[in-house]
Amino acid sequence: MCCLTATYPLTEEVSVAKLAHLAESQYRRCNVLVNNAGIGLMGQPLHEMASTDWDMLMGTNLRGPYLMIRAFAPLMIAAKSGHIVNISSLAGHNPLANGAAYAASKWGLNGLTYSVAEELRQHNIRVSVIAPGSVNTGFGRSGGNSDKKVQPEDVARVVAMLVTQAPQSFVSEVLLRPTQKP
Repeated sequence: MCCLTATYPLTEEVSVAKLAHLAESQYRRCNVLVNNAGIGLMGQPLHEMASTDWDMLMGTNLRGPYLMIRAFAPLMIAAKSGHIVNISSLAGHNPLANGAAYAASKWGLNGLTYSVAEELRQHNIRVSVIAPGSVNTGFGRSGGNSDKKVQPEDVARVVAMLVTQAPQSFVSEVLLRPTQKP
C-alpha cells in the first residue's frame, strides 16, 4: 500500500494538478482520495466576517475538495474504481451561531459529495462523506473535555471501513458523534 500526502497548496489549481500528475506518474492510479483539510474561523457573526476570511474558508473547505476531485477523478475513471471520502462536520447538518460561514462550507461539501456520488457511480467510483462532531485535534475552540471528544483514530477507522466495503454497495454518509458531550 502506498500513500501520497499533499504538501501542495490545496486551493491552487496548478498545485493540485501537479499532485495528481505525480500520483499518476508514480502509481498510475488513485484508489482512495480523502479530502480532510479544513479551517474554522468561528466566533463571530457572519455580518462581521471579513470577505477575505470568507474567501479563505470557502477556498479551503469547498474549493479544495472540488479541485482534488477534479484532478483525481480521471485516474479513478480510467481504473473503473475508486473511493472518495470527504470529511465534513456535524455543523453541515445543524445551525451554528457565530460559525455560519463554516457551517455553510460544510453544508456545501455535503451537497457536493452527494451529487458527485451520483455523477461517478456509473464509473464504479464511490463517494462518501463523514460528518464528525467535536474531534480532539486542536481545531476550533479548545473548550470541552478532550477525553470525551471523537478521537482522530475514530475518524480514520470510519474511513478504513468505508473504503473496504463489499463492492455491491456503499455508505454515502456517516455521522460520527462523541459518546458524551465534551
